[in-house]
Amino acid sequence: MSENDNLQEKIERMKEKYRVEREKRLRSDGSDQFVEVKGKFSYFSQDPYAQDFAEREPIEETTDIVIVGGGFGGLLAAARLSAIGYSDITVVEEGADFGGTWYWNRYPGAQCDIESYVYMPLLEEVGYMPSEKYAHGDEIFEHSRAIGKHFGLYDQALFQTRMIDAEWNEDSSTWKVLTNRGDSLYAKFLVLATGNLTKPKLPGIPGIEKFEGHMFHSSRWDYKYTGSNDRNDLSALRDKRVAIIGSGATAVQVVPNLAESVQQLYVCQRTPSTIDIRGNGPTDKNWFENLEPGWQEKRIQNFTNVTNGVREDEDLVADGWTDLMHKMIEAYREKKRGVDLGVDPTSLAQYRKMEEIRDRVEDTVIDKEVAESLKPYYDMFCKRPCFHDEYLNSFNKETVTLLDTDGKGVDSITSNGLIVKGKEYSVDCIIFATGFEVGSSMQRRVGIDLLGKGERRLSEKWRDGPRTLHGIHSEGFPNCFVMHGVQSTISFNVPHHLDEQAKTIAEILRYVKENSFVRVEASEEAEQFWVDQVISSGQKVSTMNGDPCTPGYYNNEGQPKKNGRYYRAYGGGPTRYFKKLTEWRNSGDYKGLNFS
Repeated sequence: MSENDNLQEKIERMKEKYRVEREKRLRSDGSDQFVEVKGKFSYFSQDPYAQDFAEREPIEETTDIVIVGGGFGGLLAAARLSAIGYSDITVVEEGADFGGTWYWNRYPGAQCDIESYVYMPLLEEVGYMPSEKYAHGDEIFEHSRAIGKHFGLYDQALFQTRMIDAEWNEDSSTWKVLTNRGDSLYAKFLVLATGNLTKPKLPGIPGIEKFEGHMFHSSRWDYKYTGSNDRNDLSALRDKRVAIIGSGATAVQVVPNLAESVQQLYVCQRTPSTIDIRGNGPTDKNWFENLEPGWQEKRIQNFTNVTNGVREDEDLVADGWTDLMHKMIEAYREKKRGVDLGVDPTSLAQYRKMEEIRDRVEDTVIDKEVAESLKPYYDMFCKRPCFHDEYLNSFNKETVTLLDTDGKGVDSITSNGLIVKGKEYSVDCIIFATGFEVGSSMQRRVGIDLLGKGERRLSEKWRDGPRTLHGIHSEGFPNCFVMHGVQSTISFNVPHHLDEQAKTIAEILRYVKENSFVRVEASEEAEQFWVDQVISSGQKVSTMNGDPCTPGYYNNEGQPKKNGRYYRAYGGGPTRYFKKLTEWRNSGDYKGLNFS
């Protein structure tokens, strides 16, 4: 057998292994397997970080713009709008401060997995230098607050407040925004920056309500139980047996901290994550101080291009995110040089990368049975990749036990602990690192169902699938802009996605201000054209690279989504989508929008 034949056989065997592993996790209930945090489970979503609930009287006022959401999306929208002269901006935020994802996710070890210099927005505007290549959560949270202060957003922000409805008034061309605090805000424009990582979800494990110990979700970390408000203090867990359910991006960051602090840690895993090298380090102050103006936008664009296969003379970020693309480029170059390995370059690059990740597990984890359970058998980017230099080593500690469920999940929860593969494990505390509702409707995820023209609800219009222009506008809902919504793009670096949309919204409202318009709305024709483009050539989110992926939130747990073709992202990836938005707004005529 030739070397080429042997390689083909290895890759074919691996594809079969991927198929078998995927089948293990497939469930007929798909995303419905998760429990909504409401009713008897509502305490899982309560805010443990606010010192107190700020009582106030209901507010009734008129404002230019209401922005719903105080995370990076809302902050970027406010920053870009402030820069063009909009000062009457009210931000409605459920948390007690700005930060969004970084307000809620304060678990020990929380850290960005995208390089700080491209992930943390508005660094040049605020004049901030991240302390590390991959900043930790408390630093990112403080940067969010700094953005709010820099742009004067605190004075008009309504914290600990949740929007519950918004009604369009045709006569006055305004939105009436209602909140859970009894507020009535009359806004000329409405920006929904509610994000996707907002509402925690729980696994539908039988008996979850029977557990008599302590439970909480990782996005609502209970520091009163684990030690103190200091993220590094988990001293109260020294005599505790703890189970963490989940093995995705959050668990990968939490586990090493728990492993150092608890009496016994059980890590419950359905599907292992890819664990690549992080290679974090402090920021070189001299390098940072000598960067030329405009450096961050250049670096962000470079990262987006490289990770989407667009040629760049230099990879400015050069980390685990860009490594796969370099392997793909090299595989294509091999083929161009006449090196025929009998395998398409994309499959070859994927195989090489994933073998590298599996070899890292083999070289790090001492127990070979545990090591095998920690090896991921799927293509890179089927799940969000993880980067960590301590996670795998945690399983070499006697106090850490991997409970691999072979894709099935925990059998059940009892009053004393949990059952995995028929065996009960007694624990004092269960931590759910099970993520957020990503694929659910806006109505379920954030409790919003807009009432637009003709008293038609957004859910009614989208009954057969979402309909938008650029993923930002929806006909029948004038003066309303949605950020990071469906039919836009899927970007690893979410703040870049949000900023491109924020810039687009700002340019539209600049045009509105300059021409004394009071109303802007997508036309039916433009919306239909965009929807047709998305359906015909958009990225399918149920598969990656043409091959089935292991079930997860990226692909609706491996199940077809009702009217799924409407949920695709714009074809060509983030680079093409951002270019489309830039060219559209730079044209100056905003084709597809009607102004009056």
